[in-house]
Amino acid sequence: MNKALIGKKLGMTQLFDEKGNVVPVTVIEAGPCTVIFKKTIANDGYEAIQLGFGDVKVQRVTKPLKGHFEKNGIAPKKTLREFRLTQGELNVGDILKADVFAAGDRVDVVGTSKGKGTAGAIKRWNFSRLKESHGTGPVARHAGSLGACSTPSRVYKGKKLAGHLGHERVTVQNLVVVKADAENNLLAIKGAVPGPRGGIVLISNTNRA
Repeated sequence: MNKALIGKKLGMTQLFDEKGNVVPVTVIEAGPCTVIFKKTIANDGYEAIQLGFGDVKVQRVTKPLKGHFEKNGIAPKKTLREFRLTQGELNVGDILKADVFAAGDRVDVVGTSKGKGTAGAIKRWNFSRLKESHGTGPVARHAGSLGACSTPSRVYKGKKLAGHLGHERVTVQNLVVVKADAENNLLAIKGAVPGPRGGIVLISNTNRA
């Protein structure tokens, strides 16, 4: 069965396994997530479930979203995401908590990486520096040649140059759930996940073997 939750990254810590080894983990507040809407093959051409996470004041919700929530009789939620889940017994209004996952489960985590502003070619693309002597000039961290001269007389698309670094969707696959605390809606997942503390992450069972 496919499983998924919306969560908030709380930070990193470490736990000890049964052999006494230190395990670095990321702690995520996973849920509670409310089933907001169900899509069906008959109406939408595919099956999916929309989950909502985090409460928000009614006055902070746009009119279309307010109508969406009122139609389904659900209090407004701050974050909405759609998952291709096996609907099974899930119905609108059902609440999914951290106990959806258990210790030992393997999951994929999707988040937005930290934004680092404008960065040069070395930091952004791991370019090497040019020589710092013998006439190279004050351009040791320059991107280098951009292409040929008269032909094609332009820079090829896809050329790696300086520009915006970070703040993009990143998926980390096949991570292990070390601990699931259903009472406090917390998941401890081995390793690091993308994003800053307080960032929204999407957790789903992995497609990798």
